[in-house]
Amino acid sequence: MADLRRTALYDLNLSLGGKMVPFAGWDMPVQFPMGVMAEHLHTRTAAGLFDVSHMGQVILRGDTAAQALETLVPADIVGLEPGRQRYGLFTNDAGGILDDLMIANKGDHLLLVVNAACADADIAHLRQLEAQGIQVQPVTDRALLALQGPKAAAVLAALIPGVAVMRFMDVAEFDWQGVTLWVSRSGYTGEDGFEISVPLAEAEALARALLASPDVAPIGLGARDSLRLEAGMPLYGHDMDAETRPAQAALGWSVPKLRRQGGARQGGFPGASAVLPELARGPARTRRGLRPEGRAPIREGVAIFAADEGGAPIGKVCSGGFGPSVGGPIAMAVLPADLSDGATVWAELRGKRVAVTLTPLPFHKPSYKR
Repeated sequence: MADLRRTALYDLNLSLGGKMVPFAGWDMPVQFPMGVMAEHLHTRTAAGLFDVSHMGQVILRGDTAAQALETLVPADIVGLEPGRQRYGLFTNDAGGILDDLMIANKGDHLLLVVNAACADADIAHLRQLEAQGIQVQPVTDRALLALQGPKAAAVLAALIPGVAVMRFMDVAEFDWQGVTLWVSRSGYTGEDGFEISVPLAEAEALARALLASPDVAPIGLGARDSLRLEAGMPLYGHDMDAETRPAQAALGWSVPKLRRQGGARQGGFPGASAVLPELARGPARTRRGLRPEGRAPIREGVAIFAADEGGAPIGKVCSGGFGPSVGGPIAMAVLPADLSDGATVWAELRGKRVAVTLTPLPFHKPSYKR
């Protein structure tokens, strides 16, 4: 196995009792002594601090950076106002999803945050924009922290008062003890919160300052996964991949009207000829929420059937586990789009079929600062 990369908070994570595991080439904490269930519930009720420094940060510079990025991403980047960010997808020539990412307009440049497992491939993909005069600059000297939960704003505002007025998906820069922080009011838990890019040398000091609040606890990848699952958020490599088009992943909302058929800037991105007709007519299959009966979770890969016996599978679970805030098992699967919410399908667990109810996403209502 290749040597695992370590974040700037590696030593702090160890000192806090983090159980470290390999993740996307990095040595990351999956949980802390509090345990996954308690970490999840603490984030829902107070504030959780996540080390997300494994994520890739990339700067795009150039007068036409927004227009250039629209040749790779089916989103409205040209219309993205300074100080705002939005969600986007990289697509391939077949319309499949290469990665999902956040795109921020910081005035004189764009800042992208991409998934750790895809970061190297994403940067190589972005390099093609250099032919259009765009500078592609991977950020290698900063860590990334996420502070999430209903008390996150009060905790961060105690250190940086200016963050209190930020809205969901705002981005801004702030000074903290002479250090410039890049802050967005966003996250991956369904809770209000912030993602904070900080120079590597100051990352541990900032983390310790946040953890000094009794409302903040360190949170690992285990609770991060259950939090995003309750929030109905897809995870790249599980709920979407290079074989999955946006409509199939229930991410059609990320392709705005002006990039669709008949729109002012329709198409112009890889796979548009496959993505746009499917969005117009509706997909035959799409990502759906599932609530199994009983207490046993249904995990990724479990086959889903239309009946309690016989027949071929109609899909399989792409994400599944226990939802601590929901109080029971939850899952997502790509299934026929014509199945109605409330309908019963069947999951095969250890040779037996268990009734599962189709449920609207998300399982847990988000509480963002609008």
